[in-house]
Amino acid sequence: MTTERAIIAIPMGDPAGIGPEITMKSLTKKEIYDVCKPLVVGDAKVLEKAIAIVNADLKINEVTSPAEGKYELGTVDVINLNNIDIDKLEYGQVSAQGGQGAFEYIKKSVELAMNGEVKALATTPINKESLQAAKVPFIGHTEMLEELTNTKDPLTMFEVNGMRIFFLTRHLSLKDAIGQMTKERVLDYLVRCDQALQRLGVETRKIAVAGLNPHSGEGGLFGMEEVEEIRPGVEAGKQAGIDAVGPVPADSVFFQALQGKYDAVLSLYHDQGHIAAKMTDFHRTISITNGLPFLRTSVDHGTAFDIAGKNIAESISMEECIKLAAQYAPKFTSNTL
Repeated sequence: MTTERAIIAIPMGDPAGIGPEITMKSLTKKEIYDVCKPLVVGDAKVLEKAIAIVNADLKINEVTSPAEGKYELGTVDVINLNNIDIDKLEYGQVSAQGGQGAFEYIKKSVELAMNGEVKALATTPINKESLQAAKVPFIGHTEMLEELTNTKDPLTMFEVNGMRIFFLTRHLSLKDAIGQMTKERVLDYLVRCDQALQRLGVETRKIAVAGLNPHSGEGGLFGMEEVEEIRPGVEAGKQAGIDAVGPVPADSVFFQALQGKYDAVLSLYHDQGHIAAKMTDFHRTISITNGLPFLRTSVDHGTAFDIAGKNIAESISMEECIKLAAQYAPKFTSNTL
């Protein structure tokens, strides 16, 4: 029995960045079309230019709805918002038109997902300074998606080589992050992580919580955070029915997860999980935003303005981003558990 290929919307990102290039490079790969129906939301003129830059044998097929797409290798199906003045486009430069365009591609893609016309979003890089220049009131994708879908506090998950990493805290100083490592927060995140994995169709959900201090504190010898907050949070998670363990020393928990001992790791702070993922495979580390009404995957790199328009950017991360969206799309449940 052949599984129907899911339609994956790909907002092309900031037109002055590498998003259009890596998207066009990705869509020269047969394996992308084998697993999904990619639909680009962007500006056709910018994409035509990107095709020329990467020297790809691709043709643009403009459509007004996802149902009209051909979804065949060699044809790039595009919902063309026609919102970029190509004569004013400068690669690697911050611009209001770039920021506004990037926002509009995301907004349209979200609209398609909320209407059930596409199954998932695979997003490309946007630029914070360009968004600011356009007076777009968001600093990044997550904030846009929160507002556009009326979702509170989406949950970020990294996946690389089968290892899944969640984050208890994100963009905080380490000092402030430690203050957030409470029993109540650990419990809340364990419940949310378990729900997120369930929505992605992950049947076994053994979650390890990383330790904060060396050797997870050695029973209080190297700090009391594990004793007073983290371990009690894990125990409360177990009582709530979560298959949780920890705290597991951070110098071994990620390796063990790569070996399959755990289905996911709850990282306590930003760099703890980011370093583990990116040292495993920088280009194949993909971000998944959980808690939205639809599935969203994203490359975990920026617009790379310094190399935009030069046919230097690698498309590996974009390819993995699309393929991961296709992998989870058939299993993903849109209802809130």
